[in-house]
Amino acid sequence: MANKNKVWLSKSRYCSGITCPKTLWMGIHKPEEFDRSVLNEAVLTQGNEVGDLAMGLFGAYTEVPYGNLSEMIKTTENLMREKTPVIAEASFSYDGCFCSVDILVRKTGKAVELYEVKSATSVKEINYHDAAYQYWVLSSLGWTVKKVCLVHLNSSYVRHGDLDLQQLFAVEDVTKTVKKLAPEIEDNIRYMRRIAAQEAEPAIPLGEYCFSPYDCGYYPYCSSGLPHPNVFDLGGMQLKKKVEYYNAGVVSFEDLAQENSLGEAYRIQVEHILHPQEDYIDRDAIRGFLEDLEYPLYFLDFESFQPAVPVYEGTRPYQQIVFQYSLHIRKKPGGRTTHREYLALPGADPRRSTAEHLVRDIPSSGGTVIVYNQTFEKTRLREMAELYPDLADRLLDIADRIADLIVPFRRRMYYSGPMMGSCSIKRVLPALYPEDPSLDYHNLEEVHNGAEASAMFTKMAGMNRTELKKSRENLLKYCGLDTLAMVKLYDRLCEVSEE
Repeated sequence: MANKNKVWLSKSRYCSGITCPKTLWMGIHKPEEFDRSVLNEAVLTQGNEVGDLAMGLFGAYTEVPYGNLSEMIKTTENLMREKTPVIAEASFSYDGCFCSVDILVRKTGKAVELYEVKSATSVKEINYHDAAYQYWVLSSLGWTVKKVCLVHLNSSYVRHGDLDLQQLFAVEDVTKTVKKLAPEIEDNIRYMRRIAAQEAEPAIPLGEYCFSPYDCGYYPYCSSGLPHPNVFDLGGMQLKKKVEYYNAGVVSFEDLAQENSLGEAYRIQVEHILHPQEDYIDRDAIRGFLEDLEYPLYFLDFESFQPAVPVYEGTRPYQQIVFQYSLHIRKKPGGRTTHREYLALPGADPRRSTAEHLVRDIPSSGGTVIVYNQTFEKTRLREMAELYPDLADRLLDIADRIADLIVPFRRRMYYSGPMMGSCSIKRVLPALYPEDPSLDYHNLEEVHNGAEASAMFTKMAGMNRTELKKSRENLLKYCGLDTLAMVKLYDRLCEVSEE
């Protein structure tokens, strides 16, 4: 690097430095250590979609093509010289600090307004620093920044007909906040450049910033010196509390075992790891749970996707749209289990067809509907009931008959060490059935979790027939395993309750 004191900064690098200066250093000196699994491609794609739509918020605009930074800056200079009213991705550089403004609106003379677009439905603290950095760059170049706004999706917007950009987006004037942050920016930049230029790795401890506002891709590297398992592996504990323990030197499970303040649920997890023992089973509590279930049993699981920009009539940004379900049915104790399923075709709104198939597959003649973590399924059923009055009674009847299979594991009626304090079905299932490859989510193709299922359904609209057939098969296998998993967990509960 020719001039170590002039480490090149962008607004993303600046925000990294604000969150954790070590992240900035790692990105320059050890980028190969970055764990890309923290990047959600579907979220990035939706972010680009939102950004593209927002460009039209102020009418006609001219976009600076993405590419060579020097060319982007030169193109912007020409557009500014021509007094172009609205420029998207307007690019500027001052003293080695580069930024692209999502939307720049020209006013009279040297006056401009800056609009930073976010695909979330609310503003995060780091967004103010992002906007303040841009304000500082343009102000340093002699532009008079009259207004700085953060643009995000309006969670209250409901689509009716064509998209209404003025209603889809909420615009928050953050000029006052940005101006308060601006005097700190030069000092921040000097500090960041000093950290970034040093050869020695910064000695910055782990903290909440490793997980908030985003999961850091360098966490596996930075935490590699910790014992395994450690305090950050405790299931269910608030991040703030974990960091408090860590800062107090209570890091290993051996350390935690000595803490009188450790809650009973966490102590069970720690003791099962430190002193391997038989599964903890409260048979009386499990029997009580099972006695409330009524045959026939319907093991139900939904899959949904959440488009940032509402694509169907009557939907909001990020609304959960159910497109698939799996249903395992057992009519009597010890009886065989049958399977039914439905997966909507991509393109049209899938909710009506999903609801119609579901009420045909689950009759209103009694029996318990078993789900895992009931809030999701109950909420989706009630939403569909409100949407389709002719199906409402049937859908609400299904919702009213729901029992939550997560309860015995969440309440520690059944606990096994490999669960590592988690009651997620993807932790509980392999803990109870460790040697069954047919129950291993890792053995599935393409779709291994809900996020991948959502992304796959979104992609299916652009697939050819062969790709579509394969993706449908993989989605059906994934969702089918979710309900088969519930059947297997139910069977295990029945077995231990009889011992």
